[in-house]
Amino acid sequence: MQLWTRYTTSGEYGQRRPSTVVEFGPGNVDGLDRRLLGEVANQRILELGAGSGRSAIALARQGARVVAIDPDNNEAEMTRAAAEVAKVHVEVHNVGLADLAFLHADTFDAVISVHSLASVADLGRVFRQVHRLLKSDRTLVFSLPHPAALMVDREDGTTIASPYDESEPLGAGHHLTYRHSIAHVFTQLTRANYRVDTLLEPSHADTTSARIRMPASVIFRARKIGA
Repeated sequence: MQLWTRYTTSGEYGQRRPSTVVEFGPGNVDGLDRRLLGEVANQRILELGAGSGRSAIALARQGARVVAIDPDNNEAEMTRAAAEVAKVHVEVHNVGLADLAFLHADTFDAVISVHSLASVADLGRVFRQVHRLLKSDRTLVFSLPHPAALMVDREDGTTIASPYDESEPLGAGHHLTYRHSIAHVFTQLTRANYRVDTLLEPSHADTTSARIRMPASVIFRARKIGA
């Protein structure tokens, strides 16, 4: 089973991904970004983990005012270069996914992240930072590798290699992936003062192989509660 990490949409592979839609993971449903984000023209949107910049460019092409961050300098530079080629404006910063103190409070209409938060051990810290940045009742939309998919052996895709509640992360370096259960993510969002209004578990597009079939991603949409 092909797992997405925050680097799946970066590098040469990421550059081949479409830059007209926000893909929230493998098996992405057509029009899902519009359903989750609505009309983005003139909206100020923050992307956590820009990768090669494809999502940021897609949003900018739809008229959004986009700020994109990435902790990897090469990825930040790639996003800047891709935006220049696409002739759209994307404000890019090379900072950590939770290092958001430089951004002003209550100034974003939406925050998105495509599998990037899988590289973060402390989701609560990110959620609290994002809560400060969002305007009242605005949305955080993000995807993670589905925790059930992380149980499957990554080589043969036909056997269960670890229990659902395994705490040890997978991979290392650019491919470090923390296992965040759905219950854990929901709890951290609630504690950070969000209301989850959408939870999706789209399946992988491959339905013909012998590999274990299960959702490849889990997608959350959560609204900021309070000031």
